[in-house]
Amino acid sequence: MMENYSEMQEILSDIQSDRTVRKMKQYIQHGNVSTYEHCKNVARLSYDINRAFSLHADLRVLLTGAMLHDFYLYDWHHEDNGEHRLHGFSHAEKARDNAKKYFHIDNETEHVIYCHMWPLNPGRIPRTREAWIVCVADKCSSLYETIFCRKDH
Repeated sequence: MMENYSEMQEILSDIQSDRTVRKMKQYIQHGNVSTYEHCKNVARLSYDINRAFSLHADLRVLLTGAMLHDFYLYDWHHEDNGEHRLHGFSHAEKARDNAKKYFHIDNETEHVIYCHMWPLNPGRIPRTREAWIVCVADKCSSLYETIFCRKDH
């Protein structure tokens, strides 16, 4: 069954058309998938999880958090004098700060972005259904992209 994503597109249209967000297309996230495409994948999977399991998440918080969860604006594959060496532990904070700066997100959306790397960041446990959904969707999308979307495929 093909899902109707018009509701999702309506919520995300301003974010996805933003010039700064579109800069994420310049950076590779996993395999040959850009950070922008990865965030779109996480948003779509989050939407699907919410619908499939009737979780009744706040769609604006869920989708905004999913689309901006990796809004850190650099290529983490490049060391840059060691600056990105601990990317897995630090990028959620950078993404949250950028989301606050460019989109003035609310506390619930901020939480979704800040804790999406749990359990790697064990002190940042998701505490809302939206945060849990994005955390799970991010892990599933990351695994798929890393294994099946490699440059050699």
